[in-house]
Amino acid sequence: MRDEYFENWFKLYKTNLSTTTLLHYDITLKEIRAHFGNKPSQRIKRHDYQQFLNQFGANKSRETVEKVNTHIRALVQDAVEEQILLHDFTRKAKLSETIPAKKAEEKHLDFLEARQLKKAAKMQLDQGLGYYLIYLALATGARFSELVALTRTDFDFDNCTIRIDKTWGYMKRSPEGFDPTKNEKTNRIIRIGEKTMAIFRRLFDTSPPNIYNLVFFSEDSKYKVISNTGANKLLQKTLTELGIEPITMHGLRHTHASIMLFKGISIYYVS
Repeated sequence: MRDEYFENWFKLYKTNLSTTTLLHYDITLKEIRAHFGNKPSQRIKRHDYQQFLNQFGANKSRETVEKVNTHIRALVQDAVEEQILLHDFTRKAKLSETIPAKKAEEKHLDFLEARQLKKAAKMQLDQGLGYYLIYLALATGARFSELVALTRTDFDFDNCTIRIDKTWGYMKRSPEGFDPTKNEKTNRIIRIGEKTMAIFRRLFDTSPPNIYNLVFFSEDSKYKVISNTGANKLLQKTLTELGIEPITMHGLRHTHASIMLFKGISIYYVS
């Protein structure tokens, strides 16, 4: 498979992607180079591609293998449509992995557990900004990078909404400061309850502004926001004290979605 073709394809058709998403495509590109090199795509058969998936999945989780397969499958389908390839060698491919993915129930809290966590976080808001972060993660279902990118001007107190249209680099591999969201479709306005908005109005009224106008600013942090590691530790500590099996901050995103479905909100709206 010509690695140049894949590189040109995703740069042409996968524009306006976040830095993190582009990194995933880079990983796929590296795997293509390592396994197929410059072998013409027309000479790749189904068994060749299956062998690639088996070898790649030897020490990967199903989620990782699935992501790479999705990238390559989209490329191949486009190539078939453009008659560059005569057949889709990714068809009926079986995903192989050795590291089991977490069970769905391990990734989020149920309705009652989420209510307990929200109450506990609210009671400890005066103990640190991390509890505000946990509280808002439950209320919005936003990604961690989106939460730490929130500025005070993203909060519309008159209409009880929060604007999410950017991310913040909180990891070594991330760009410094603000960055676009995953794609344009993830830019959104979230309606928030009046009680939650009142909590953040009080926070803004009682805390000093910062140079970036960030809500979750942390002067001592390397990346100037509450760290993902610190937030996860605080979340796990709080859940343990409540007698609830700990999850990660990302699990709060799944929790928010499951609660919305539990309340009967349309799956199309949730997605």
